[in-house]
Amino acid sequence: MVAVMIQGTGSNVGKSMLVAGLCRAATRRGLSVAPFKPQNMSNNAAVTADGGEIGRAQALQARACGLEPHTDMNPVLLKPETDRGAQVILQGRAIGRAEARDYQGLKPRLLGGVLDSFARLSAAHDLVIVEGAGSPAEVNLRPRDIANMGFARAAEVPVVLAGDIDRGGVIAQIVGTQAVIDAGDAAMIRGFLVNKFRGDPRLFDDGYRMIEARTGWRGFGVVPWFADAHRLPAEDAVDLRASRGAGLHVVCLTLSRIANFDDLDPLAAEPGLRLTMLAPGQAIPGDAGLVIVPGTKSTLGDLAFLRAQGWDIDLAAHHRRGGHVLGICGGYQMLGRMIDDPSGADGVAGQVAGLGLLDVTTVMAPDKRLTRVTGTALGQPVSGYEIHMGRTDGPDCARPFAHVPDPDGAISADGRVTGSYLHGLFSDDAFRAAFLARLGAASRPGFEAGVDAALDDLADHLEAHLDVGALLAVAR
Repeated sequence: MVAVMIQGTGSNVGKSMLVAGLCRAATRRGLSVAPFKPQNMSNNAAVTADGGEIGRAQALQARACGLEPHTDMNPVLLKPETDRGAQVILQGRAIGRAEARDYQGLKPRLLGGVLDSFARLSAAHDLVIVEGAGSPAEVNLRPRDIANMGFARAAEVPVVLAGDIDRGGVIAQIVGTQAVIDAGDAAMIRGFLVNKFRGDPRLFDDGYRMIEARTGWRGFGVVPWFADAHRLPAEDAVDLRASRGAGLHVVCLTLSRIANFDDLDPLAAEPGLRLTMLAPGQAIPGDAGLVIVPGTKSTLGDLAFLRAQGWDIDLAAHHRRGGHVLGICGGYQMLGRMIDDPSGADGVAGQVAGLGLLDVTTVMAPDKRLTRVTGTALGQPVSGYEIHMGRTDGPDCARPFAHVPDPDGAISADGRVTGSYLHGLFSDDAFRAAFLARLGAASRPGFEAGVDAALDDLADHLEAHLDVGALLAVAR
């Protein structure tokens, strides 16, 4: 087994991007590399070739390695459904729901699956680059931990600690982590790096030496802010970004449990349109040409949330003005006349009226559809994936949005409201161009090629500012 783990001093310090860049850098050195994250919490999931689901960050990291995503790369995925509870995915399959307190009791069972997945990846590849979650300094969570030091100790994987200088206090972040973790955990850490530096990194020389002196850990470098990070899919909702292009105004409703929002990345990259991620409490702008109701981990919960913002009224007015509406997955279900949840698969059992913009009805069911699909839409090739509970039917389904190869989605009689279960559809250049052309907007091709180019640029960036060879040599 040869592996190294990147842990962070906190959430959102750039661990996912660092691992993606290191995966690409190590792969370019001729190694067979695989990514691994023991436990992830995200509603942005990817469907794997073996028919399961993992966090999209690990799917991007697999791409950096030239691999197909596999459920072993992220054996535990938590998909938040409420502020206190989440669906628990083990090795790609949902095994139930758990409240935060109850989840702690599940961890011993989950650790076995984590170690099994890690062992398979380690046996199949020269190097495994592991990503932690949150921070090892959250010592209140250390008992039964499977995401950071609990995993590192169990699998005997050495750790490099990443700090985030952009949020300030990076010396305290790194030195403080050593101060609060126990001696056994601290012994797993072989060194540190500083991420997201803006300006001249030489200005931090004194601080860098101070961290080395106080911790006794070696430094692997200071990574300047990677300006092209926006070219790579983001996993966390906090990273949702708008674009400032001209032309068609596309508005996406930022739901409380928004999921698979990387559907929007190809639109954010288009210079011929302006994408607004509409925050709660804001009205849908009158100049919006297209409003997107995105995917969600809780269709009924976010339908209530949508109504609480007054967006149901805004959507009806937008449609009356001649505007277009697109619902994706859970957003598609919301656009219908009724959502029937007889078993409480999405919450409390019962029927809830939808927004009524499509003449369809959805019946929820506990079984989840997880599949990759290819086909055509608007006369163009399209590919993507489905990840949803429930089946939708009704008169508007006689005008399907796509054939993948079975009919998918529905289009209203006036042609201005569309629903689809297909995630990832805008990544296909020809389809995206055809879709935007119907709305009077032009499209720039090359989105997928741009993601690969950004991964190469990220690897170059890390090679220029980190001692990558020494960092990879930590692996054992």
